[in-house]
Amino acid sequence: MITITFDATWWVVLVFIVDIVIRITAIIVVPRNRRPTAAMAWLLAIYFIPIIGVFLFLLIGNPRLPRKRRRKQERINDYIHDTSASLDFGTLRPHAPSWFTSLVTLNRNLGAMPLAGDNAAHLIPDYQESLDAMADAIREAERFVHVEFYILQADAATDNFFRALEEVAARGVTVRVLLDHWANRGKPFYKRTLKRLTGMGAQWHLMLPVQPLRGKYQRPDLRNHRKLLVVDGRVAFTGSQNVTASTYNLRKNIKRGLNWVDLMARIEGPVVASVNAVFLSDWYSETDEVLTEQIDLFDVTSGPGDLDCQIIPSGPGFEFQNNLKLFAGLLYAAQRKIIVVSPYFVPDEAMLLAITTACQRGIHVELFVSEEGDQAMVYHAQRSYYEALLRAGVKIWMYKKPFILHTKSLTIDDEVAIVGSSNMDMRSFGLNMEISMLVRGEEFVRQMRIVEDMYRSLSRELTLEEWEKQPLRSTVLDNLARLTSALQ
Repeated sequence: MITITFDATWWVVLVFIVDIVIRITAIIVVPRNRRPTAAMAWLLAIYFIPIIGVFLFLLIGNPRLPRKRRRKQERINDYIHDTSASLDFGTLRPHAPSWFTSLVTLNRNLGAMPLAGDNAAHLIPDYQESLDAMADAIREAERFVHVEFYILQADAATDNFFRALEEVAARGVTVRVLLDHWANRGKPFYKRTLKRLTGMGAQWHLMLPVQPLRGKYQRPDLRNHRKLLVVDGRVAFTGSQNVTASTYNLRKNIKRGLNWVDLMARIEGPVVASVNAVFLSDWYSETDEVLTEQIDLFDVTSGPGDLDCQIIPSGPGFEFQNNLKLFAGLLYAAQRKIIVVSPYFVPDEAMLLAITTACQRGIHVELFVSEEGDQAMVYHAQRSYYEALLRAGVKIWMYKKPFILHTKSLTIDDEVAIVGSSNMDMRSFGLNMEISMLVRGEEFVRQMRIVEDMYRSLSRELTLEEWEKQPLRSTVLDNLARLTSALQ
């Protein structure tokens, strides 16, 4: 009888060698072209939980879209920049501050879109009213309707929106729809929504699909978070709201009584062409279909207003974090007042430094967040910054539960504002495809002030004294969540 024995010493040596190789490889691979905080977070994960850490890094460690898609975005940017270079985008407002002009140049260089004048923008802070306003605009369509939303659901709240699409499609208007794959799959009414789109004859596609068996795959948590609607190139809508009920039709939200509060802007004027250019870019990225052969990319129509507007697309398809650079630049440019509304406020070092520096410069800074959290990890990561913000002098307003304040906006002094889909968190800066609209015009900021006043009346102020009473377990949980938020 032959007896086979194993020397456990060799197993120990083998495990030790593999562990050393993983650690050395991680030090070489992980920090490359990655922010120090993100690199450190990944290294800690790999060092302390090596098997899980390596698996997660292989799964979601690449914060960029596949090279093919990034090259598409580069070609799109070059085409937009060249095509719009000699076009007239309305008359710009006089006496723009030098810092505003330099930020417009920054946005143009990074996101390709021009600054346009003669625009009108109307804010719609009521959830159902914005859905119905979009439906009304759709019914006026004569040529095309372009719909692009992170979440799109055919439910009771959005039935008027979908009926409007069906009506215009029935009379020959081309309806094109983009919706994010991962955000919608598994959601209530997903199959019903796709069936309804197919039934009306809409051309629809999933954005950033995770379908490896069909050869479509990228990091699964890279998402197209944009929200926009364009009708005939004349009217556009953009902002923070998805096309779904304010509960998102999720049982957990309904059980907790959660309802989302959002802000949309109805836009007319030359800047509508830029919103449409974002849609056409995303359509090309998903389908390889060049719609500019059918639709003039910059079919510029004169507008009824006097606002200067610029669209800023951002996301992992771009080389730089376009939205982060814009937000930071605006925070440093402010002279009197900064008001930030962001449901998920998890700043990186640059953003945190810009906000705290603004306070130290004597700027009045307010931050609106939700008292209630719908995403536990983000909610706790956000809370980990409250003490530093409060000590710096930031006024923090907590929108009272059971509502989730989902608006994303930034106002600077009395003349400049941003509305769009971008949160002020690391996900929106690096992983999500977003759309933001920069607006210059006192009349628009006055609209924003009315909305901010309404939010303030429905919020309570968080004080440093209250925050210092937080139990230790909450502090520990917040700080752990803060570490995981840097895993990009």
